[in-house]
Amino acid sequence: MAHEIFIKIRRAIVAAASVTTFLATPVLADEFISPDIVILGDSQIPFGSGPVFLEFFENIKAHCPPTPKQQADLATLGAMNVAVIGVRSTSLHSWTARMGRAKGAICDVDPKWKVNAGTYGFINMTGNKYAQIGKGEPYQFCKKDKSAFEAMFTPDYYMPRLLLMSFLGNSAKRWALSPETALKDVMEMSAQLPANTPCIFMTTAPSYSKKITELRLKAQANIKAAFEQSGAACTFVEGATPETVAANQGNKHYFRLNKSGKVKDPYHPNLAAAKNFFAIEMDDICNAIYTEISGAMPDPT
Repeated sequence: MAHEIFIKIRRAIVAAASVTTFLATPVLADEFISPDIVILGDSQIPFGSGPVFLEFFENIKAHCPPTPKQQADLATLGAMNVAVIGVRSTSLHSWTARMGRAKGAICDVDPKWKVNAGTYGFINMTGNKYAQIGKGEPYQFCKKDKSAFEAMFTPDYYMPRLLLMSFLGNSAKRWALSPETALKDVMEMSAQLPANTPCIFMTTAPSYSKKITELRLKAQANIKAAFEQSGAACTFVEGATPETVAANQGNKHYFRLNKSGKVKDPYHPNLAAAKNFFAIEMDDICNAIYTEISGAMPDPT
């Protein structure tokens, strides 16, 4: 594709503390080119959903067969180059915080592994999914007195034609206990996103545990209400539905197991679970995409 011809991304892979984990440190390209579609999320992305997000959004036409009108709307997404970024222990307020622990979840170097994110697609051609936010040209989101959103979304950096945010777990208690805090988080998000950028907010996939999922369902209800109350422009998609809960809850084959065969991580569905989640959520995701890009103005270039 035309603007792919001009970008030359060289990466240097530096061994990290673990023999199986590496720090991807890109050598700066001559000019940063913004991905057309950006997906931001938490640790569910590197643990399972990252490759599925990438494949789905790189092949929107196959997964969401367009009508003639929708086919024209898809032109607003350009070449549909996709970037997927999942930063562990983060949620929506991590991306709007200008200081403190919430911002540190994005910008502090992991003391053990030296990497805190999994990245896929247009911004990562290394074959190694791991990166440390703040290191490398595609991850310069850590500026003094600025939030990650404020550092990221500027005219000469990230200006996506479609943004999807996928969060829930790390704010489950925060949002479940306080509808007011959920509303505050959405209002701050709205104030920091670039104007007129089509956006989707989708809560993450359900967990293995009934107790964990019950808290997340309450949090999901409060953050959904916050989007409605605030008038935020993003389309809201519920990731925890009766169908997705039934698929994941108690299904150990969708989660990482220890040597004895017991679930060792009830929070992060695996790749098979992510594929099934997208199959269940297909219609809602497709509808959200076409809702957001309908009527958007094509790039005059």
